[in-house]
Amino acid sequence: MNDSVLQDIKVIDLTQNIAGPYCTKLLADYGADVIKVERPGGDPARHMGPFPGHDPHPEKSGIFLYLNTNKRGVTLDLKSDDGRAALLNLVRDADVLVESYSPRVMASLGLGYQTLSAVNPKLIMTSVSSFGRNGRYSEYRATELVLYALCGMAYITGGYHREPVKHGYNQAQYLGGVAAASGTIAALLGLWRGGTGQQVDVSILECAISTLFTTFLEYSYAGNVTRRQPSEGSSLRYPAATKEGYILPTPGVMGDWDTYAAMANVPELQDPKFATPADRQLHSDEVDNLLKAKWLEKTAEEWFHHAQEWRFPFSPVQTMEDISASPQLADRGYFVEFPHPAVGTLRYPGGPFRMSETPRRQAMAAPILGQHNREVFGWKKS
Repeated sequence: MNDSVLQDIKVIDLTQNIAGPYCTKLLADYGADVIKVERPGGDPARHMGPFPGHDPHPEKSGIFLYLNTNKRGVTLDLKSDDGRAALLNLVRDADVLVESYSPRVMASLGLGYQTLSAVNPKLIMTSVSSFGRNGRYSEYRATELVLYALCGMAYITGGYHREPVKHGYNQAQYLGGVAAASGTIAALLGLWRGGTGQQVDVSILECAISTLFTTFLEYSYAGNVTRRQPSEGSSLRYPAATKEGYILPTPGVMGDWDTYAAMANVPELQDPKFATPADRQLHSDEVDNLLKAKWLEKTAEEWFHHAQEWRFPFSPVQTMEDISASPQLADRGYFVEFPHPAVGTLRYPGGPFRMSETPRRQAMAAPILGQHNREVFGWKKS
């Protein structure tokens, strides 16, 4: 087995919550030596659930434990002279520093990019924030809900006659983390090709907007404002109830309708009045009535495999229990396990990609608060 692809890359991690820690998690999981620097009270994510056994504890946060695998952990008070001096010593031989404070904070601590680059001209400093380092919103505060509202995702999500809603959980944060990791690696590549150190500015809002390029182009090209879709019309766009569970019964972009009708064993759907998508939309009630009873004859899992044999991209609507037991994910060895002194061995999602010669590292669980102070600085954890 070859060494991890980012081996010998030293990363100082000043991030907290989700987006920044996910960036540094990706770097750590692929071999970088990531030193997570927490304030003496710890990353706020330590107080975010879920908690194993529903026992809130700063060493048992599921979010923190997942986002900080393969990192060493230290504590520093960056508001103190000693804390800033210790950080600058770390920066001298670091390759990367990632931070996720509000744009004004690092400079106010005397740790802005100009200061850090004077200590280490080759440093890549990645700054992750809700709105980016400049612009009139740069110092505004945001939650995931705020970002979904501002990026336009909420406007196209939900019922046609209801208020806009957001997707579940913190997807914009993870998008920001992926973009920050990508930008960091790109900046390192530029450095290795003869460039200089630089600052990478990541706006989580812009990351979220970038996923909506189709709706943006609809407006840019044609002036169309995409909005939430009506629930009326063909049920082929929506999950359908089956004998057990729900199935997404899509015929696919290029699916042949007569073949679809044969796959479903509903010959009535081969009537010429259903021949085109426009025809099926016009007669959507009839299409729905013919199919809804049919879907109830099999389970979602049975329909999934049956339709896929006909090359139709059906999918069951999976729960987390289904995903945890997925034979596909088991075949690929997707889930990983880490023992942790506070919670025992827990199971986590694996990496988002894999490489044939330089595999993802699976070395150590998330650090307890200040666990590596002695190793890194020579003093005990605070």
